[in-house]
Amino acid sequence: MLAYAANRPAIAARRPAPNAMLAIIGLHVAALAVLMSAKMEFQPRTPDPPIKIDFIHPQKPPPPNPIQTTVPQPNPLTTPQPRQPINPVRLDPDPIVPTGPGAGDLGQLGGGGAVVIPEIPRPILHNPVKLGPRLATPDSELKPPYPSSKLLTEEEAVLQLKLTIDQNGRVVAVDPVGRADPAFLASARRHLLAHWRYKPASEDGRPVTSSTIITLRFELDG
Repeated sequence: MLAYAANRPAIAARRPAPNAMLAIIGLHVAALAVLMSAKMEFQPRTPDPPIKIDFIHPQKPPPPNPIQTTVPQPNPLTTPQPRQPINPVRLDPDPIVPTGPGAGDLGQLGGGGAVVIPEIPRPILHNPVKLGPRLATPDSELKPPYPSSKLLTEEEAVLQLKLTIDQNGRVVAVDPVGRADPAFLASARRHLLAHWRYKPASEDGRPVTSSTIITLRFELDG
């Protein structure tokens, strides 16, 4: 090993190339020039002026206004005026009518004259004279026939009926007032419409239509 190392040729030292040195120097010069130009173009920044704060002192409130009391002035339109006494006018129940010469001239009456107050006539209210219907049927035709079905069962009834009477005195309608047995009601209605007659109601002597209420009894004899 030692012999091999002694016989190995030595590597010659490398010399720097002149072109590389020139290139490195040129780069440094260019960088320095750029740095100098940038420094010249850079403008120093001036600091902002400090903010000035002015303190505003609050103003003192104005003194309160003194309370002014005003006395209301009377308004002639709303102030009640004292009432003047009114002399009562006496109206005699029987007015005095002056007689003698110049009695018709009321404007020339002296201290002893009297004012004539004309009497206002009262309207006459007319109350018409009214008369109700009056029965004109003979007693022999008053009683209606007894229903045959009720004779077998010996039933009786009391009917309250409203009759409508026309201007000629005829019964034109028979209506029950309250409850009524149909058999007794039918017999009474047929008989009253056919046989019962009235003297019609009148108003100031003029016949008018009217109505009346009767009570009809169906009773067995004995």
